[in-house]
Amino acid sequence: MSTMTQFITAEELSQRPDDGFRYELVKGELKKMAPAGYKHGRMAMLLAIPLGTYILKNNLGMVYAAETGFTIARDPDTVRAPDVSFVRREVIEKLGEPDEAYWPEAPDLAVEVISPNDTYTEVEEKVFDWIEAGTRMVIVVNPRKKAVTVYRSFTDVKVLTENDTLDGADVIPGWQIAVKDLFG
Repeated sequence: MSTMTQFITAEELSQRPDDGFRYELVKGELKKMAPAGYKHGRMAMLLAIPLGTYILKNNLGMVYAAETGFTIARDPDTVRAPDVSFVRREVIEKLGEPDEAYWPEAPDLAVEVISPNDTYTEVEEKVFDWIEAGTRMVIVVNPRKKAVTVYRSFTDVKVLTENDTLDGADVIPGWQIAVKDLFG
């Protein structure tokens, strides 16, 4: 006996009625996600607030809150929603306000905070999707290990501990935060 998976598009995802769950679309397949817990939300905001403040103050672009969807592949569609994201001003000016429900390409920065119910395999799959789609930097915050992993490519990977400083490198020039401040 075989089963067929029914694929949906990014447009169909955006038109789904709100049923109280969060979803991502991965290669056309709908993936239900549990709501984030309070620790996850707090940790995402400990990074998002200083990041957003710096980006807005320096007119670098726009920071997007958790669950903002980005269409990062088509046919079949993939819509991912990082915990925090950033798109450069130049990209926003070039694309303008998109007609689609989701941003039509990958952000320059995607931040994923590992939740208690996330597996490392699931998080790694998201990282690979972001990198393949053109995201210039992916930051994975791991509360269990009190560490941050920064991906610039599949081979340019750096693990930071509480004694290190996370910086925006050429993606967000001049921005820095002590890793220990994320676990405050």
